This record gives sequence, structure tokens and C-alpha cells, in this order.
Amino acid sequence: MAARRHGKRPPKALRMSVELPLWRAITGYRILTLVYTLCQVAFSYRHYEHPLGAVAYMGALTVWMALTWRRTTSPERCTRQFLIVDLGFAVGGILLTSLVDTHARIMGGAPTLPSIWTAGAVLGFAIKGGWRWAAVASSAVAVANLVEREQLARDTLRNVVLVWVAGVAIGYVVEVARASERTLARALQIEAATRERERLARDIHDSVLQVLAMVQRRGTAIGGEAAELGRMAGEQEVALRTLVAGGLVRPAGAAAMASYVPAPAPVTAAHDGTAGTAVAPARSAPPAADGSCDVRALLAPFAGAGVTFSEPGAPVELPAAAAAELAAAVSAALDNVRVHAGDGAHAWILVEDEPHAVIVTVRDDGPGIPEGRLADAEREGRLGVALSIRGRLRDLGGSAAWVSVTGQGTEVELTVPKGTTPEGGKRGKSRA
Repeated sequence: MAARRHGKRPPKALRMSVELPLWRAITGYRILTLVYTLCQVAFSYRHYEHPLGAVAYMGALTVWMALTWRRTTSPERCTRQFLIVDLGFAVGGILLTSLVDTHARIMGGAPTLPSIWTAGAVLGFAIKGGWRWAAVASSAVAVANLVEREQLARDTLRNVVLVWVAGVAIGYVVEVARASERTLARALQIEAATRERERLARDIHDSVLQVLAMVQRRGTAIGGEAAELGRMAGEQEVALRTLVAGGLVRPAGAAAMASYVPAPAPVTAAHDGTAGTAVAPARSAPPAADGSCDVRALLAPFAGAGVTFSEPGAPVELPAAAAAELAAAVSAALDNVRVHAGDGAHAWILVEDEPHAVIVTVRDDGPGIPEGRLADAEREGRLGVALSIRGRLRDLGGSAAWVSVTGQGTEVELTVPKGTTPEGGKRGKSRA
């Protein structure tokens, strides 16, 4: 209502379909072939035995086209009743030819009154109902042509076969296109649902799972009633991890808990270099007036006794949402360094401002990642790499690449194309 008061019409919902170009094409074909047929009848006017009959039929066909030409512009307008009447005009015109034209001209292969306009009626059946409808309409046209010609002449047979093959082929193509369109729509729905699931799983991993792991670890260390609380938190963490990874399981028993390694505590702040602790970021990075944010301001608080931070001298700007996701991915990478590389490991953060992307490299001097360990962790429901790092970068149109050598540490390269926002905007090329 507000849009109407200001004189603006609300945008129309567009129907995206592979059929729309076909409907437009058949509409143009029907109009052009009508003009051609009118010219053909005008040139042959003197040769008809009953020319007024030909003129009357062409007049009726022209009126029919003028009243119904919009019927073939969309599948909703093109009803079955319209197609039947339209085919009736074509078949009726073919049969009427034997009454208005001379026998000699008919036997000589003169075109029928509707001529090539007839194919438009058959194609309407093909696009609307597929190859089966097209076969029925083509057969009706074929019978009418044989009755009009009174014999199976070569040129008549050729025309009948061409109409039949064209109609059936286009009908089959339309059916395949519709099936492909339905498959694509379903795939897009699954992709959207999967991305939402990954987003929720990422949030759970960065908050709930980490807290449960911390409760288990602290409860075990304190002992007594706290140990029982820690055990229950550990069981719930295992169940929740499995649910996030894709299935429900019962709470883990003693055997499962014995082989279970708790997840690291959440890293929502910069490391101060001491084992298992973190300090709050010293500063934040408010977005600029244009919505951009300096990545350096978000990553600098991670620097400490165990983390070396290197940055360019000029601001490294990304959209605020993209910069926040990149900082969260760096936080998850540093958390992996602290837990898996050991308390004595050192980490380096390097920020590079490329013309079309921002690259952040997180490197450590730990023992490295054994080959296949990342895939095993994802199957086990440990989604720190799959969701907190790789998932975030993928949503930004970027990539995350790991290089690890046993005994020489691990390097994670995070690439984010410029001008991107989570779940939208321009997408860059993946490097991983």
C-alpha cells in the first residue's frame, strides 16, 4: 500500500523456467507463419476453385489468432481446451483445402490452406504436454493430410514425417528440461539447507561444545561431585558432536569416554602465551561509514608471548561481516595450535593485502598434522577445521589450504576475496 501511495508498483515475481523461451518462440512462429500463409493464399487466389471459401477460412484463422495469440506466451494461459480448438483450426483447414482448391492442384502438391502454420499447433501440444501429446497431435495432422491428398504421395509423407518427428523431439526435450529443472531446484534447496545446518553447527562448535569440553576438563581436575558433572558434560558433548556431524546416538559409555579426547576451550580472545588461558581483545574494530573494517584491528589482539603478528603498514579493509568471519577462522586456527601443537609451540600470523583478496597465514612450529588426520576428525564429528575454518571461508567465497610437514609445523592459508559478505555478494575462486 505504501508503494502505491508513492506511485510505485511492487516488483513482479519472475518465473524462472527453461520453458519460457520456448513459449516465446512458438508465439513468434505462429504470428510469422500466419503472415506467410496469408500471403500464400493471396498469391494463389485466382487458382482456387472456390476462392471465397479460402478467404473465409483465412479470415476466421486471422480472427482466432488475434484473439488468442497471448495464449501461447506462458504455460498457464495455454490450456488443453485452447490447444484442442487450435488443432481443430489446423485439421479443419487441411480438410477444407480439398473443397476450395482444384483436384489438379491438390494432386500436384499444392500446399494446404493452413500450410506451415499447422506445425505451430503441434508444437503447442509438445511444449505443454510432452512427446506423448505431440505424437497424438501429429497423428491427427497426418490423417488429415492423407485424407486431403487421397493418396500416400512422397511429398505428403515427407511433410507428415517432419511434423511428427519435430513435435515428438521437442516434446521429449521439454520433458527432459523439466526434469532437469526440478532436479536443480531440489539441489538448490538441499544446498541452502546444508549451508544453514553448517552455520548452526559452526556456532554450536564455537560455543556449546567448547563449554562442555571445558566443564569436563575442569570437573575431572577438581574431582568429587564436579567429576560426575564433568563426566555428564563429556557424554553430552559426544552426543551433540555426533548430532552436528549428521546423526543421533545414545550418550557415550565408559569405553567411548576412555578413547575420547575433549575439544579445546573456545578462543574468543587473544592468547597471552600461558598454557590454556586467553585474554580479552584489547581493542575492537568498528566498521567504517561504508561498512568496511580493518582486518588488522581484529587480528592484532591475538598477538602475545606465543603469537607473533605481522601486518602491512596500510589498512586492510573487508566488509565488516567478512572481516568478522575471517577473524573467527583465525581464532579457530590459533586454538588448534594451542591444543594440538602444545603449550610450548609458537604461532605466527601474517596478513597480506593482495589486489583482489586478503590472505591471512597462520603458521606454527609444532609437530605437524599426520596425513589423513583432518578427514578422520571430520568423520568423528570434530568440526573445528570443517566448519569453524573451512566452512567460514567457503561462505565468503574464499578458501582454506593446509600445508603440514611432520616435525616442522603446520601452515594454514586463509584467502578471502575482496567485496564479499557471508552467503552473498561476489564470490572468488577457491584455492583449495
